[in-house]
Amino acid sequence: MANSIAPGKPVEEESSPGASLGRVRWTICAMLFVATSINYMDRQVLSILKPTLEHSIGMTELDYGHIVGFFTFAYAVGLLAAGRFVDKVGTRIGYMVIMAIWSLSAMGHALANTVSEFAIARTFLGLGESGNFPAAIKTTAEWFPQSERSLATGIFNSGTNIGVILASLIVPWVTIHYGWHAAFLVTGLFSALWILLWYSKYRKPTDHPTLTGAELRHIYQEAAEKMGPSTPWAKLLGLRQTWGFTIAKFLTDPIWWFYLYWLPSFFSSRFHLNLSHLGLPLVLVYNASTIGSIGGGWLPAPFRRLGLSAVNARLTTMLLFACLVAPVFLINYLHSEWAAIGLLSLAAAAHQGWSANLFTTASDMFPRSAVGSVTGIGGMAGSVGGFLLANYAGYILQLTHSYATLFAIAASAYLIAMLILVTLAPGLRKVESLT
Repeated sequence: MANSIAPGKPVEEESSPGASLGRVRWTICAMLFVATSINYMDRQVLSILKPTLEHSIGMTELDYGHIVGFFTFAYAVGLLAAGRFVDKVGTRIGYMVIMAIWSLSAMGHALANTVSEFAIARTFLGLGESGNFPAAIKTTAEWFPQSERSLATGIFNSGTNIGVILASLIVPWVTIHYGWHAAFLVTGLFSALWILLWYSKYRKPTDHPTLTGAELRHIYQEAAEKMGPSTPWAKLLGLRQTWGFTIAKFLTDPIWWFYLYWLPSFFSSRFHLNLSHLGLPLVLVYNASTIGSIGGGWLPAPFRRLGLSAVNARLTTMLLFACLVAPVFLINYLHSEWAAIGLLSLAAAAHQGWSANLFTTASDMFPRSAVGSVTGIGGMAGSVGGFLLANYAGYILQLTHSYATLFAIAASAYLIAMLILVTLAPGLRKVESLT
């Protein structure tokens, strides 16, 4: 039977009882991690430069909210097509095209000198970056059995934090020495190298030349999970599982985007940190979120060892992280920079632990052939929520100069999302057939 899965592999390799399981799937995961890191390096440059751009081009809080809104709206529109595109052309070609589009758009910011020009550049960046997570989640579904997907997702999703950390270290230095235009160009080389690596090294499991038969059988251990034709959106939108995943993304994705785009500004306005001093708080917060992302992907495993089912382990993990985010509303009453860093570190880590498991619910509930599309639908909803919150944040900060309402929204969003998810998709019930 294994030989029918991978017809190109020798029979001896497939049947050898001593064959090593192999680690090729984790090499693929590492490439996803690097891609996601580059994605967030490109995304984070603008928020770090916000205080600088307020002085250099006269950008206001409302202008910034609109620019972020353009990005998130374009991201939402792009996700309508990105998941479908990856499902149709495959992850090898699809991921390269996606990376090329967003990297060129990111470097294009160096040509902008007005609020309108930044809005245009940000729109194209949103269209390109929208494809990263549908492609990465689909790749994870192709390369990992269900038992390992949340850990693999947590690992590559931690690239969001590493990307922000690298941007927080690199962008201020480049800006101080070479100007803010140059800061938008620094990731172009990383993108080009990654595209070459992906093209030369990535294949589907059944086509990979160095994959052992044992590792291939491990990847396809759930015999019921077979690839099939892409499922029409209309059919996916008729399923309660799709709506449970989508609404949860709509409510919680915007909170992460709020942290990404407004934490530098929050530290600058609340604690009067300039560009050369913003790096340390951001590095600390996003180092904590890296731990949350990987730890969140790992945590269902010990819950299972305690006797919980796979589904209950996933839901218990998500509930725990939803509760850990809630104290972030207290930040409005803190006067210590370090206390604020600690509370935001907890909230960011909890978000990433939540996100790693929420992403994995798509591959838990849907067959591999639909994962890219479902992730795209959910990501689109998260982007719409991000668009709404970005414009609201710009308006409320321009009007009140207070973050109180925004952190109150952040504190409550996850518990509400959890309630809706388990109501619409009780037990994360598997979609058995999409035909």
